[in-house]
Amino acid sequence: MAGARKLSRIEVFQALDSTSLEAKRRAGLGEGGPLWILALHQTAGYGRRGTQWLQVEGDIAATFLFRPSAQQERLPELSFVAALALADAVRGFAPRAVLSFKWPNDLLAGGAKIAGLLLELVGDAPLVALGCGVNVVSAPAGLAYPTARLLDLVGDAPPAPRQFVEALDETFSFRRRQWSMEGFGPIRAEWLDGAHGLGRQVRVETPAGLVEGVFEDLDLSGALILNSNGDRRVIAAGAVLPPAPRSS
Repeated sequence: MAGARKLSRIEVFQALDSTSLEAKRRAGLGEGGPLWILALHQTAGYGRRGTQWLQVEGDIAATFLFRPSAQQERLPELSFVAALALADAVRGFAPRAVLSFKWPNDLLAGGAKIAGLLLELVGDAPLVALGCGVNVVSAPAGLAYPTARLLDLVGDAPPAPRQFVEALDETFSFRRRQWSMEGFGPIRAEWLDGAHGLGRQVRVETPAGLVEGVFEDLDLSGALILNSNGDRRVIAAGAVLPPAPRSS
């Protein structure tokens, strides 16, 4: 199509230790992107706080290396920009999927985790390495949070990894332009509109321990705001846990 945006470069590897580690290595050699690094298999994939990311062939394990167009203090907002883009990409293949956002960087389908994001800053500039994992053909069992897979949401065959990354490149480019032109406010509002657990009691694992309270809002930096027995808690780092099992 005339005037269509050129896709970012995409490099596909049969196997890597980790797409995020490869992005960091490439940055160290002077690569500035925009570049997607896609691995069909990872031997040492990881998520937030170094947790293992489980993947089988057909699932998405990719990292986008790029130079952001914003001040460093605004870069954490990109996690929410990317979450909207990821939901856009999933809906492109599964329009009827019931999607929601789990703070700070997971995408849920029907209340189960289907994808996760990991935003890391690389170097002094800095560059951004945005890791993305999507359950396409597998839904790992035995994890802290229930999981879902794209295969069960599409009406036909699921997308191939490169096909999905091409779609995500388009949606993330669109959302970054929106963020650049309109600021974080509309991104934050749309994320909150689809936020999982908003207005309900949630449990959050933080570096200082477990915190419980009613999920009331995000602040202007993207931190989680909880009402914990009348005490307003602002949580900048952590992970929302599944509800505690009910006692019989």
